[in-house]
Amino acid sequence: MDKTWAEVACEVPAAMVDLLADFLVELSGNGVSIDNLELDTFSLDTMDEAPVKTVRAYFTPDDELEGKLDALIRFIQEHAPAYGDAAPAPPTVTTIREEDWATGWRQHFAPTRIGRKLVIKPTWEPFSPEPGDLVIELDPGMAFGTGTHPTTRLCLEALEKLGTAGDVLDVGTGSGILAMAAVKLGAQRVVGTDIDPDAVAVARENCAMNGVTAELVTTPLADIPGQFAVVLANILAEDLVRMAADLTAKVAPGGFLILSGILVERESYVIDGFASTGLTLAETTREGEWSCLLYRAGQ
Repeated sequence: MDKTWAEVACEVPAAMVDLLADFLVELSGNGVSIDNLELDTFSLDTMDEAPVKTVRAYFTPDDELEGKLDALIRFIQEHAPAYGDAAPAPPTVTTIREEDWATGWRQHFAPTRIGRKLVIKPTWEPFSPEPGDLVIELDPGMAFGTGTHPTTRLCLEALEKLGTAGDVLDVGTGSGILAMAAVKLGAQRVVGTDIDPDAVAVARENCAMNGVTAELVTTPLADIPGQFAVVLANILAEDLVRMAADLTAKVAPGGFLILSGILVERESYVIDGFASTGLTLAETTREGEWSCLLYRAGQ
């Protein structure tokens, strides 16, 4: 029998989309879409004109759904007044088949060049590489990460600039895009971890399809042994700060920590959260509303 999902659609003022999308990613544990354009792990390559936008999130239709819907309604009621006079309409819930969700967004995912050498190519799209291109074929399935969202692009660009001769740890690996890029860029060993077993399964399939070897696990960050020359974490700002000590502990002396998934307005919050870690903020890069922080550990 086909698996079904509860698609929850919220119509909110355009200025509230960033805030609501972050909340829905955390509440659902799945991707979100805006105005029928499926985006990436976070969701905010938004369009500008419409004053009201529809944000959709996807939930397992189980016993916990009602409680999550109550939490969503409370969140909207609490925050919406700051973004407009009219109260948003209540969220609507529609049951959809997994096949419809997994394939409907494909028309919006095209081959994308990132940095100097990396190219992210959907499995179903033709592409003629140039000499030196490092092509990653990707079928994200139900997991996060097509590589086209600014948070992922910023990570990939930072990774390419650093080079990856040592070991790399990818925290919240999603579709495995960052782990695969690290392998392609020359990392000796790559470990990717994600709390979502479905994401890890998709990441393993993507690695196999690209002929790259990475250790993909659901092991909690604190339980992963060793230290790494580069640690990547493309997750929500609040989670980055909560995990600051564990992330820092995984960075080898002289190594680097790349943090992304940070709205520019939350940049100072994350910097403050890492102020006592002993790491040095080496570079800040931004694209649109998103920020990426590059830290370096002392020798």
